[in-house]
Amino acid sequence: MSKKTILLTGSGGMVGQNLLEHPSISSYDIISPRSNELDLRDFEKVEKYLLKCKPEMIIHAAGKVGGIQANLREPVKFLDMGRNIVMGAYKSGIKKLINIGTSCMYPANISEPLREDMLMTEKLEETNEGYAIAKLATARLCEYVSREDSSFDYKTLIPCNLYGKFDKFKADYSHLVAAVIHKVHQAKKNNANEVEVWGDGMARREFMYAGDLADAIIWAINKFDELPKYINIGLGVDITIDEYYKKVAKVIGFNGALTHDITKPVGMMRKVVNTDIQTNLGWQPKTSLEVGLQKTYEFYLKEIAK
Repeated sequence: MSKKTILLTGSGGMVGQNLLEHPSISSYDIISPRSNELDLRDFEKVEKYLLKCKPEMIIHAAGKVGGIQANLREPVKFLDMGRNIVMGAYKSGIKKLINIGTSCMYPANISEPLREDMLMTEKLEETNEGYAIAKLATARLCEYVSREDSSFDYKTLIPCNLYGKFDKFKADYSHLVAAVIHKVHQAKKNNANEVEVWGDGMARREFMYAGDLADAIIWAINKFDELPKYINIGLGVDITIDEYYKKVAKVIGFNGALTHDITKPVGMMRKVVNTDIQTNLGWQPKTSLEVGLQKTYEFYLKEIAK
């Protein structure tokens, strides 16, 4: 029996690299071009590439990503890739596509767990609006294609915030957990007595180990026909930013104090996804925060802090 041929975009990113490391990925014939092989910003090149390789399914995990600083500084750069891959898939006759969204697509300032039906119901968080709009546009385009022609089945997974191996650890581009690991490691290395936290540390966040998202994507491939058009992938629980700092400090062995700069932006006060659909369909994350942080720090020591 021949393997299913799947095109993976974003194979050089955190999601893509974790997926390529998943033990079950060998069950599929994966085509994973890097950006120098396939420029997703060029529609003609995208369409030509898809017509040539003719995958049975696309997993769209590519995108320009970063933390609050990158989102505020470079909103225009977040826009083109999604449209090109979805329309390229449509015009090339590729019937199945899994689009990887983001919980940034949800409205700001909702304290309850975010359900899939809350998308586009209220104002977005301004610190990541450009990124969120780009991801929303791609997700909606997937929905519109499937609505206009039901033979095309394009679906969006909406993961909560991620951390893990292959993350970016530079301060200007990193997500919270990666930034905290780098900051606390540097503080210990320099024998500092304290580490600064943006805001008062009381904002709450949900971070899932990226290897668990890879597992969810494999599960989604196998359960594709049963999935709704939008499905959250996450933990369904959150903790404060201060708690992330404390857990990272414990892993690293840093015993200094936390100080707070309340003039800095922190984004939403709470963001946690509702995981009822994922749970009812039979998937749950497997990696505890403590284990995930230890694995991530080991990666950081080996690959970043050389």
